[in-house]
Amino acid sequence: MNAYKSKRSEFIAIYGRRRIGKTYLVRETFANKLTFSYSGMANVSTKMQLFNFQTVLKQHGAQVDKAPTNWIEAFYQLANFLELHPAKKKVVFLDELPWMDGPKSSFLPAFENFWNAWASMRKDIVLIICGSATSWIVKKIFRNKGGLHNRLTDQIHLLPFTLNECEQYANAMKLGLSRKLILEGYMVLGGVPYYWSMLKKGLSMAENINSLFFARDAKLKNEFNDLYASLFKNPEPYKAIILALGNKKIGMTREDIKEHAPSANNGKLKDYLDDLENCGFIRRYNSIGSKNKNAMFQLVDNFTLFHFKFIADRKGTDDRYWQKIQGSPIYHTWCGLAFERVCLLHSKNIKVALGIDGILTTEYSWFSNRQQQNGAQIDLLIDRLDQAINLIECKYVKGKFSIDSKYANNLQNKIDTFRNVTNTRKSLFITLITAEGIVENNYSKEIDNSITADALFS
Repeated sequence: MNAYKSKRSEFIAIYGRRRIGKTYLVRETFANKLTFSYSGMANVSTKMQLFNFQTVLKQHGAQVDKAPTNWIEAFYQLANFLELHPAKKKVVFLDELPWMDGPKSSFLPAFENFWNAWASMRKDIVLIICGSATSWIVKKIFRNKGGLHNRLTDQIHLLPFTLNECEQYANAMKLGLSRKLILEGYMVLGGVPYYWSMLKKGLSMAENINSLFFARDAKLKNEFNDLYASLFKNPEPYKAIILALGNKKIGMTREDIKEHAPSANNGKLKDYLDDLENCGFIRRYNSIGSKNKNAMFQLVDNFTLFHFKFIADRKGTDDRYWQKIQGSPIYHTWCGLAFERVCLLHSKNIKVALGIDGILTTEYSWFSNRQQQNGAQIDLLIDRLDQAINLIECKYVKGKFSIDSKYANNLQNKIDTFRNVTNTRKSLFITLITAEGIVENNYSKEIDNSITADALFS
């Protein structure tokens, strides 16, 4: 609400992936203070978009006789409406802005002119723009080299809920879910508020997942295609990249992606990867000691990973599928991989639990497949300024995790290989994250730090 109280006109961009709650945030914050609100229409002609814009203007009380023929005229009509409006502060909300920027529509120059030549000259305008197509917002607004360069007065990147926020939301909805079930729900739904809002009170998490994805009339059965189609005008190259990354746990280099997603290798691969990273579907990381040109790209979106594992190639229907596979090998394997992703997304919580949140750190993943070394992989390592590195192991099992001689030897191999390959002189601490803790035995002494999934909820 600081923007509403400001003594100057404000220009605010809110961005984030689809279903994250951008529109809800604006409408809840300003409630009945919105002077004009318009949401762009997907996949329509500019003529239809302009006709709808005029219709909405009239619904808000504007006196306009005819539909504008171009966006300059449309914003002129909006400015006239706002000038005559009695509100001391005029709040204008333009939702799904990227959909208004149709081919040859000249939307962006007209929008630039509206802000620079009229709205910014006043002191009573709060202009809020929003869009699920994060890549469009980043390229056309944040990195604008023309009339909108450095014109934003504020920006909000709306991120998915953390585990803590999902727990608060579930409690507010009175779902009666334990932390274990909230964690497993997060493995499927990620932190997308819209998905969590669809959970039903009185159903277990497994029953809810069945209802949302596997029932005959499941509401999210086609969510994957709808999601990517809403974010990208040409979603197929993006889906090809996502499909390739979904088959490689540790991620791929750009050269690997070119080989496994040839349809995306059309001169725009860098743009595709930037867009997917901006939307939060993938992360870019460097193995410790490597250069940027050797960066790895890893799929980290929980919902997308769930889709590839259980929905993409699924044939037939079974309303109770998710309940039936609980405890099966495919379910346990997926839980282990999904838990690793959840830990990656909550590295700040891990640092707090280890008491190192006050130390400057860099987070990496690391792997070695050198022929002269035994292959080793570390999903998360925290490289600390105090000359230490935490090597993070994530294990998701029912009950407490028991370390045996085979696993202890595997840990020692990782330590030895990591030190030999990186030549690091820093202290190495093995840190184990489990769902419910570890069994105390002779091998558990090999672990320097042990924390449970509860730490991810902090």
